Amino acid sequence: MDDKIQVATRKVCGKAAWGSHIPSVKACPGRLPASDRGIEFSTGRGSFSSCQPATDFATTAVRYKPSPDATERLAPKRRVDQICPMASSRSKPDAPSPDNFLTGQLLIAMPAMADPRFAQSVIYMCAHTPEGAMGLVLNRPIVKPTFDDLLKQLNVAPLPPVRQIKLCAGGPVENARGFVLHTSDWTGEGSLRVDDSMALTASLDVLKVIAEGGGPRECVLALGYAGWGPGQLDQEFQQNAWLSVPADETLLFDSDHDTKWRRALAKLHIDPLLLSDVAGHA
Repeated sequence: MDDKIQVATRKVCGKAAWGSHIPSVKACPGRLPASDRGIEFSTGRGSFSSCQPATDFATTAVRYKPSPDATERLAPKRRVDQICPMASSRSKPDAPSPDNFLTGQLLIAMPAMADPRFAQSVIYMCAHTPEGAMGLVLNRPIVKPTFDDLLKQLNVAPLPPVRQIKLCAGGPVENARGFVLHTSDWTGEGSLRVDDSMALTASLDVLKVIAEGGGPRECVLALGYAGWGPGQLDQEFQQNAWLSVPADETLLFDSDHDTKWRRALAKLHIDPLLLSDVAGHA
């Protein structure tokens, strides 16, 4: 198997694997098929530490203890152009079609959001099609494990890395999987262009180049993702659960997580104290 897909460590805990697949939106509502999952940090029991414990977000993820059969669950030699059917026939970002109108946008949770995993969340939409939707929560920072911890598990040099990358809890689905959201000035073999300015990469290449001090100008590593089935996100919009706003690099990549939700609302000139959940459409 290609070393972009499989990386073995010498630890007694077994093998760690960094997958090369971005999830198909068809499988977003639940657990992805083994052949369609993203970056894998195969885990046992445990949890990571978030800077925002009050949200109780993704509390079942990762101490990063790999299981021995980690690499057996990956699909070898899968073509890059097969990893994500949702990438085809994409319109220009400034003229979205009805079939992908939220792709490349930010979702902003309404104040009355009942699900504590998404309360005051800001989510970058990597795909939105009739088959479903996939996005990454950006304002749930992770303090443990660190980027160094992940590189050590994956045996990626140099360690310590020349460059660091921020980590966040990207969502409650497959939160032992990682996805690097980054500016499209750099792309690798496994990269999926979300739009003209942003890309998503789920291969070991991006970690290697970042650790060496190169790679994209801006990037964040999300563990897990948020997923919706066919029509599910559209229904939630009708129920006034979300607002949407065009994405910008500051909201995507800055470290001011405590104010990110309010700043996203401010792009719509909305004061959350005055916002009702009666009209959730932006």
